[in-house]
Amino acid sequence: MNFIDTITDPSFLIAVFAAVSAAAVVFTFGSQFFDRNELKTRIKRVAVEREKMRAEEMSRLRGQASKQNETISLRGAQSKSMVKNTVESLSLRKAFLDDKTKMKLAQAGLRSSSDLTTYLFMRFATPIVLFIGSFIYLGFVVMTDRPMYMIFLYALTLGLAGSYLPAILLKNKIMKRKQSIKKAWPDTLDLMLLCVESGMSIEHAIQRVAIEMGEQSPELAEELSLTKAELSFLESRAKAYENLANRTDLDSVRSVATALIQADKYGTSVGQALRVMAEEGREERMMAAEKKAASLPPKMTVPLIVFFLPVLFIVIISPAIIKVMENGGIGF
Repeated sequence: MNFIDTITDPSFLIAVFAAVSAAAVVFTFGSQFFDRNELKTRIKRVAVEREKMRAEEMSRLRGQASKQNETISLRGAQSKSMVKNTVESLSLRKAFLDDKTKMKLAQAGLRSSSDLTTYLFMRFATPIVLFIGSFIYLGFVVMTDRPMYMIFLYALTLGLAGSYLPAILLKNKIMKRKQSIKKAWPDTLDLMLLCVESGMSIEHAIQRVAIEMGEQSPELAEELSLTKAELSFLESRAKAYENLANRTDLDSVRSVATALIQADKYGTSVGQALRVMAEEGREERMMAAEKKAASLPPKMTVPLIVFFLPVLFIVIISPAIIKVMENGGIGF
């Protein structure tokens, strides 16, 4: 009972929350001083995907029936972990995997089989862990005097809500990735246009722009590098452009991919297509900036009324009130 009394003590809970908050603040600010080298990690990931596509292309040319052994030989023999064993033994792929899951993981930058296995395991384990944890916490800490069935219902509700947590986290990661790509895409088109008009092929232009955009948007640099690899190894160049549009899931990228597919199909000028797309991208960025500027006055109305106008009235009326009080309330 001493342990239960300790963890239910308000002062202990306040100390724990304060410690967690302090640790979060230190981690947030301290992580900025460490070089996480995210760009090198993404480049390594693209290299793995490039080697995978090279192995698949070699398997196709040699007429081999199975491609799985080539991929495993490139990545090395991996011992089966508990997560992978759980996914395979419980057949979680049949339960949770659908056609959109792999595409969503690709849109979030998670393309390897280990990422898919981890996601499926999280969808299975998160509700169970939340249910057990909430049941223990509610039953022995918060609701010690409540009936057991009520505690079970509350814990079950939290567990069911936790089943959506992996999907929410994945959606949040996709949104952040889209924002980064969308922000850097107009500059990417301008650089790509300059490279193509200087005499580079579209493959070398994409490779060069991926290097230049690595600091501004590592996500976009990763996608461009992967597109360059697909242009080299896939049978159809149109398929590489379509994959880029599907992975980013942005209308601006999809329109450029469609223009490049048409230019490659009908033999039209790639530079002219990129010029038109670059102009549209600049116009879209300007329209977005104008829209944000136009929405600023309505957003500022409430802060002005609540914070600025009362202070302004106090500053204007205070001298008159002080003067009246000094004269005994008679007048000026």
